[in-house]
Amino acid sequence: MPREQIAPTKSNLIRVKERLATATEGYDLLEQKREILVMEIMHKIEQVKLLEKELDEKISKAYPAMRRMLIVAGMEKAGKLSENISYSFDIREQRVFAAGMNLPSLEVQLPQLELKYSPAASFAEVDETAALFFDVLKVATELASIRTIAWRLARELRKTQRRVNALEKMVIPEARETMKYIDSALEEKDRDAFFSSKLLKRRLQSQ
Repeated sequence: MPREQIAPTKSNLIRVKERLATATEGYDLLEQKREILVMEIMHKIEQVKLLEKELDEKISKAYPAMRRMLIVAGMEKAGKLSENISYSFDIREQRVFAAGMNLPSLEVQLPQLELKYSPAASFAEVDETAALFFDVLKVATELASIRTIAWRLARELRKTQRRVNALEKMVIPEARETMKYIDSALEEKDRDAFFSSKLLKRRLQSQ
């Protein structure tokens, strides 16, 4: 592992030790964050799986109901009834607290299901189809919100993993190699100074 190109002095040794301690502490914190993110993502994945299963079940009921409605009411009648149907949806940003982070997400507030036409001019199959597709929409919006959070958590996990890798494979090993180099250089300098002082002492004693 390459080391930092700096002079082997005691002041530099102190700075490298401090940098190593900071990097090691940062690595431990990032590892904890990474583990929390992984657990939170796994939890969100489980939620997504459950919602996807529920969505499939809702769709498996809604589309057959629509086919029955078209058979009973007919395309022309269904088209006329749909002309009077109009809903507004309130979409706003919401903040979600997950894995110690305040994440942006979307909240979709669905309106109440209403019959926009005269019951006398409608069919039970039309009402059933409208209700079932409203159920589909509710689950789909909830699923979209959870998926958005999971995606943001996954993006944060990738960033955290890159930082962990940088500290583990570059910053910390480089600091350790630099510290070893400076320690070795200072020890050698101390030995040279010790032998030089002994040699000088002998010369002074022999005079």
